[in-house]
Amino acid sequence: MTLIRMIYLALAVWGAVHPMYWFVRYMRETGTGLSGLIDAWYVNASTTGLTWDLTIAAIALTVWVIVETMRRKAWRNLIAIPATFCIGVSCGLPLYLFLRSR
Repeated sequence: MTLIRMIYLALAVWGAVHPMYWFVRYMRETGTGLSGLIDAWYVNASTTGLTWDLTIAAIALTVWVIVETMRRKAWRNLIAIPATFCIGVSCGLPLYLFLRSR
């Protein structure tokens, strides 16, 4: 495995674990679960802006993944889409770069 692929993989793992730590911590502290976490994303203009920023980035990444996957016929790369929406762009993007660089 090349150095750049190891970096992409490390970033994908970090992008999955680190944000999830904070999300789970918040849900445990507040006891509100996933709905409370989502409500917190819209608590003020700053968090709402960041939420929309990440949503637009996730949609752009999804379009890119679909177009590239169809062009390259590398169907396993589609796993980056659920990783993006279930975990976050911080996992989905480096995961896709890792898969694409094979």
